[in-house]
Amino acid sequence: MSIPENGYPRAAAVSPRLHIAPSVDSTNKKLLTDAFDDPEGHPHLSVVVTRDQTAGRGRLDRTWVTPPDSALAVSVLLRVDAVPVAERGWIPLVAGAAMTSAVRAQLGDREVGLKWPNDVLVGGLKICGILAEVMPGDPHTVVVGAGVNTRMTAAQLPVPTATSFAALALTADEDQLLGDYLTGLRDAIAALAVGGTTADAAKDEVRELCLTVGAQVSVSLPDDSTLIGVASGIDEDGRLTVEAAGVVHAVSAGDVVHVR
Repeated sequence: MSIPENGYPRAAAVSPRLHIAPSVDSTNKKLLTDAFDDPEGHPHLSVVVTRDQTAGRGRLDRTWVTPPDSALAVSVLLRVDAVPVAERGWIPLVAGAAMTSAVRAQLGDREVGLKWPNDVLVGGLKICGILAEVMPGDPHTVVVGAGVNTRMTAAQLPVPTATSFAALALTADEDQLLGDYLTGLRDAIAALAVGGTTADAAKDEVRELCLTVGAQVSVSLPDDSTLIGVASGIDEDGRLTVEAAGVVHAVSAGDVVHVR
């Protein structure tokens, strides 16, 4: 794997510990393990980043494997002691919003938005997925992993519903992308900790960026049932509200497909 000659200076200016791994099985797994073994050496916003992740994981226990140098995998350690427990369901959503804004900053007039809870879409196609995991035995520590398709060619895209910077004939400025993402994530977590109108503003940003709200959706629920209706909003707990047959359902977990 090629490592940027100058590293990631913008990202390093935000993160107190930025570890660039030549190759790793899973950035989330590595960061969770390293932070568990050495908590004092891994403060809030510690990062592991690589262009060669060999056994990445996504939501719903899906695998996420990409050819070397085709995608950027980044995991961020969040110490969330100051975030009220009731607000922590928003952590994956604000992470998605932070990455959406970071990607949008490089894509000009293209439509960039969030698919609930935290996939980043460009023109309706997925360019980034995010997975948040709580550290075992420490509910106040969360690792948020993101995989961004950067150099992946059109031929390398795993499914027709995916895209990448390269497939859009663009070159990602990875340092700016990471720096913008880390800054947005840092500020959003701080906002949740402050609470009140500051937290409300972070939540409203998620709602504004979310393409799912207002869309006709099909939701595969954990009990294997399917809910079809219109996504009407995101409630105060971060759940997607779906109106079906005159009844509003609050969805806390599920696989969402935009029908139209």
